[in-house]
Amino acid sequence: MSDAQQMNREDLRQALSGLREEIERFSYTPEPVSMGTVVDVGESIVHVSGLRQVMVGEVLHFDNGTLGMALNLTADAVGAIIMGPNEGIVRGGNVQALGYVASVPVGEQMLGRVVDALGRPVDGKGPISTARVRPVEHPAPGIIERAPVDSPLITGIKAVDALVPIGRGQRQLIIGDRQTGKTTMAVDAILNQQPNDVLCVYVAIGQKLSNVAQVVQALDRAGALEHTVVVAAEASAPAALQYLAPYAGCAMAEEFMLAGRDALIVFDDLTKHAWAYRQLSLLLRRPPGREAYPGDVFYLHARLLERAGRLDESRGGGSMTALPIVETQLGDLAAYIPTNIISITDGQIYLETELFHSGIRPALNAGLSVSRVGGSAQSASMRQVAGQMRLDMAQYRELQAFSQFGTDLDAATQASLGRGARLVEMLKQSQHSYVAPQDQVVLYYAATHGYLDQIAIDEVSEFESLFLQYLGRERQSVRNAVSFERRMTDRVQEVLDLSLREFFRTVWANRG
Repeated sequence: MSDAQQMNREDLRQALSGLREEIERFSYTPEPVSMGTVVDVGESIVHVSGLRQVMVGEVLHFDNGTLGMALNLTADAVGAIIMGPNEGIVRGGNVQALGYVASVPVGEQMLGRVVDALGRPVDGKGPISTARVRPVEHPAPGIIERAPVDSPLITGIKAVDALVPIGRGQRQLIIGDRQTGKTTMAVDAILNQQPNDVLCVYVAIGQKLSNVAQVVQALDRAGALEHTVVVAAEASAPAALQYLAPYAGCAMAEEFMLAGRDALIVFDDLTKHAWAYRQLSLLLRRPPGREAYPGDVFYLHARLLERAGRLDESRGGGSMTALPIVETQLGDLAAYIPTNIISITDGQIYLETELFHSGIRPALNAGLSVSRVGGSAQSASMRQVAGQMRLDMAQYRELQAFSQFGTDLDAATQASLGRGARLVEMLKQSQHSYVAPQDQVVLYYAATHGYLDQIAIDEVSEFESLFLQYLGRERQSVRNAVSFERRMTDRVQEVLDLSLREFFRTVWANRG
C-alpha cells in the first residue's frame, strides 16, 4: 500500500470518528403539539374534543386556515368561536391550539387605517407595517396606577362641555333611542380632537356598512382620519368578530395610553355587542338568564370599560377616555343592558327623541344627563358660568311644565322662561362644528347675565355668530384673558361687560 493510500484511509477514519461523536452528542426533544378534533360545527361556533391544555382566549387553527378562539372550557369539549368563514370546517377535522391568546397589531402605524376586529386592514391601502401586538383581553390598571380625572377633554360641543363635561380618563355613556344623534355626537367629539392632540379609536359594532362608510368619509374630509383608527365589525361580520371588536379597539387605545398619550375611544354600540355575545353564549349552550343573556353579561362590559382611565405620572400620565354608546327602546333607561352600563360608567348623556324631532340638536336632556367626575376637570371660568346655566335651565324646565296649565304668569316667571328658551337656543349646534372653550365661556356669560334678554329667541344664533366675529376682529384680548386666567375674575368680567355693551351699541344696533 502506498503512502498516499495510507494517508487517505487515515483521514477517512478521523472523519468517521468525528461524525460518530456528533451523532452521539445530538439530542432532540419533540415539542408537544396540542391537537384536537372537531365534534360539532354550528353558526359562528364549534365544539372541539382532545384539547386538554388549552387556555381561555387561546387562538385555534382549523384545517381550512380559519382561526378561532377558545371561549368555553368543559370537561368533555372546548367551545370555540370562529373568527372567519366556517366553510371547510367539518366534523372530524383537526384543530391545533397555537399557544397564545388573541392579539391585534398596535402602534401609531394603525392611525389613518380601517381594520377588522383582528387588526387586518380592510381599506385597500395595503399591509400595516407594525411589529407590536397586544392581547385583546388585558387586566385593567390597578388602583395605585391610576390618577384622578382632573383634566378636561374638550369636545367642542357646547351642550356637552357646559352641562355634562368629560374629563380625560372618564367613561361617559351616550344613550338614547335610534336616530337621535348618538353617533353624530361621538364622531363630532373625534373630529374636534385635532387641536387637542388626542388620538382616537372608533369601533363600529353591528353597524350597516353604509353607516361605517359615512363615518370614515366624514373623518377623512375633516382630516381627522390621520389621528384615528377605525375598527369595523359590521352587521354582516361573524358574531365572533362583533364580540371581539371592542376589546381589539381597546387594546389599540391602550397602547397609546401606555405610551403617555391621551386617547379617546368610541364603542358604537354596546347594545349590539351584548346581542352578539348573547348569540354566541346560547350557541355554546351556556345557561340563559334575564332576557336570555348569560349570567356574566355585566362582567362582559365591566372588564372592557374598566380599562379606561388616567395613569399616574410615574407610569407616563397617559389616559384613555371611553364614550360607549347604548341604544334604548322607547326611551327605556331601566332595561337590562342600559342599567348595567349606567352603573359601570361615570355618567351619561341622554339624547331624547322628542327634543330631536322638535329641532333641538344635539337633543341632550339636561335633566337626565349627568357627569359624575367631569366637573372637577372643568376650568374655573367654565365651571362658574356653567353652574349658573344649569340653575337657569333647571328653573326653566320646572316653570315650563307649570306654564302648560295656562295660568297667568307674572313678569319674573315670564323673564325666567324667556331666558331659559334663549339658553336652549344657544345650546343648539350644527353637525361637525367646533366651538372653542373660551368662546363658550363668553357666550354663556352673556346669556346668564341678561344680555340676551333684549333680543328675540330666533336671533340668538345670529348674535352668537356676530359676537364671536366681533371678538376675533376687535377684542381678541378678551378671549386671551379668559384663556389665560381660567377663571372669571373681576377684571375679566369688567372687560366682558364692556365688550358686550360696545357690541350691542356698534354692531348689533347697525346690523342688516
